[in-house]
Order: sequence, then C-alpha cells, then structure tokens
Amino acid sequence: MEEKRRYRRMIYILSVLFCLGILAGCSKGKEPVKGGNFIYYVNADGTSLVKEPFELKSKATQDSIRDVLRAMTAETDSIDYKSVFPKEIKIRDWFLTEDRLDIHFNSKYKDMKPAEEVLLRAAVVQTLTQIHQIEYIGFFIEDQPLTDSAGNEIGYMGSEYFLQYKGSSLHLYQLGELKLYFVNKNGDKLVKEDVSVRYNSNISTERLIIDQLIKGPAVEGLNPVIPPETKVIGVSVKDGVCYVNLNESFMNNTYVTDPRITVYAIVNSIVDGGACSQVQISVNGESNIEYMGSVDLSKPLSREQDFVESIKESEK
Repeated sequence: MEEKRRYRRMIYILSVLFCLGILAGCSKGKEPVKGGNFIYYVNADGTSLVKEPFELKSKATQDSIRDVLRAMTAETDSIDYKSVFPKEIKIRDWFLTEDRLDIHFNSKYKDMKPAEEVLLRAAVVQTLTQIHQIEYIGFFIEDQPLTDSAGNEIGYMGSEYFLQYKGSSLHLYQLGELKLYFVNKNGDKLVKEDVSVRYNSNISTERLIIDQLIKGPAVEGLNPVIPPETKVIGVSVKDGVCYVNLNESFMNNTYVTDPRITVYAIVNSIVDGGACSQVQISVNGESNIEYMGSVDLSKPLSREQDFVESIKESEK
C-alpha cells in the first residue's frame, strides 16, 4: 500500500512539473515589452524630435499602449521639448490586432500643417513600436485611413519608415506639397504646378521651393524659369521676408523673354508655399541691381497675380 502511495505521489509530482514546463515553454517570447524605452517629443522650435527615457510599469501590451499614449499627449514641464500632439488633436480610439495597431484621431488631425503632422506620425510610430508585439501602426482620421496629398493611403508604418540619424534628434524624410510657378509654352505667363516632393525635414520650405524651381517642371508643356546651372548661396527668413541669394548664373537666363516672369515665379512660389509675404532676391549677396537690365531687385517684392495665366487663357 505504502509503495502505491509513493508511486502515485511521484506520478503527481512529475505531472505538476510537466505542466509547469509546458507553461514556462508557452510563455517564452510572450514578454510584451522590450527594454530601453523612450518617448519621442518635439523640440521647442517644432523642427525635430527629441527622445526621453520612459519606464513602462506594466508588462501587459494593452496597458503599455494606454500608458504611452497618455504620456505622449500630456503637457511636459520642460522648456526644451513638448508634446507632439497639438491641443486640438485627440485620439478617439485604438485597436490592436496581432502585430498591428490602429489609431483613430478626431477630424482636427487633417488641419495640421504637413511638417507638424509628419513629426507627430514619426513620434507615435517610433515610440509605440518599442512595445513588444507592435510592429506596424495605421493612422485613421475618424474611421478613414490617412492619405497623402495625392489621396493615396499612407498604409501601415513601421519604425523603418522614418530615417533616423545619430544623436537625440530624429531627422526624417517627409512628404510635402508645393505650389510652384513655371512659364507656359508661349513664354509669357506663369502656370501653377502642384508638386509632391519627399525631402529632408532639416530643409526649410523656402529653400526647397528654390531647389525645385531650379530643377524645373515635371508637367509637359511647362518650361523652366531659372537656369539649371544656378547655385543657391543661401535662403533665410526674417520678419516675414524671405531672402534668396543666388550665384551669377541666375543672370544668364535664356528660358524667358520677360525677366519679370522669372522673378515673380520665385516670389509667387515662395509666398504661396511658405510663411513669407515678401521676397528679396540677391545675386552673390548684392541686391542693388536690375535683373537682366529691367527688374529692380533692390527692395523686397510682393506676390503679383498679373503674371499668372488665367483659366480662360489656358483654355485657348
């Protein structure tokens, strides 16, 4: 009898150990949180992201998501960085399915400026993909998938979607839409071209506009307004005026018959696409000149609609 009891006790112990082994084996790889967690904020200037250490208190994925989103949307005490979430942007809901996290924002999300929006997107993706199980994140405005300027769905994004450089700041390539002016086929009027570009966030919008004008139009039937050999010496903004400094190649323009077309292609493109109301153009740092002997560049210039082709003119 005693021998049977010992045998049963041994079987029970082995059964318990076997079950514990199965549970331990099943739990391997289920640790929901990765080590070394950070939250990404935007710097005081709103130009790049800054990462700060953040301790995840829960090992449950759902709790971690909730804690991170709460921290990301809260105001900070720092003067060096702030939340990437503007006050009017709210998270309505989120859903986790396998390795994909869907985040639904309120309708105010679509009112964000392009640079502001892409920084928010980068911060959310970089922060939340640190949590185990989350590999990809989808953005939704209300219940509609986030789209780019051309109406194409952005789709799910992983951490590799953004380009990260060394240092504490996150610099990235982002999509933006510019309104550029090129000359029509007759060479006498400007035509607006909407251009989607992918560019480094360190480049100002005004510099990007000049670079794209020099690159020339992508639409058939439009012609360049600036000689392609033109070099940009500098582009800066102060008190609502954009200062564009180009080299001497800018003066040798054979692409337009009216020098005003080139000048106002620059002025109109910058005023329409940037945050400036006037543009001061200089050549090798000198602005007290006349462009191609006829356009006075000594003072900042404002946008001029008279050189833009009307709809009726374009239909002729």
